[in-house]
Amino acid sequence: MSPSDLYQRHRHSLLQFVRFGLVGGLGVVVNQVVLVLTNVIARDWLGMHNNDIVVGVPFTDFNVRNYHVYVMIAFLVANLSNFMFNRHWTFRSARHAGVWKEYWPFLAVGLAGQVVGLALITALMHPHSPIGLPSEIFDNSTGFRTKLYWANLITIVCVTPLNFVFNKLWTFRAVRRHKVEVG
Repeated sequence: MSPSDLYQRHRHSLLQFVRFGLVGGLGVVVNQVVLVLTNVIARDWLGMHNNDIVVGVPFTDFNVRNYHVYVMIAFLVANLSNFMFNRHWTFRSARHAGVWKEYWPFLAVGLAGQVVGLALITALMHPHSPIGLPSEIFDNSTGFRTKLYWANLITIVCVTPLNFVFNKLWTFRAVRRHKVEVG
């Protein structure tokens, strides 16, 4: 198969991946803005700090910390935003399936990615982790040197390809099914 044939065969998926990336870029902005606002409100208005423990994880030495809560809030807002844009623009499935029929799988895929992301963000935030972001550089002295914001961005970059594949193959499959029935 020549490169031209390969391109022709997969150009639709490539276009979807580009659209998914653009929507994802907007989602990153939404996610970061919500994360910053949540962090600032919690810190400045409520006196909470990123590393404060919210609750211990039973039967382990691990804890859920405030930054885990902030990241989850940001994820949920960005996930809903991304779903609406992907549904209407990337996969064009709005006419082929009900909102709730697609949203729950989209949320499930996002949550699965978020579990992986929470593990990664924990490792990036932990000072003794082999992949922990260095506190000498990320000392939280300014927004651009805030460890949480960089850990969140790195996590998003790592989880995005997984989300695309699972959303394409599972969540928005109604579009492919409709094309098969029509064609």
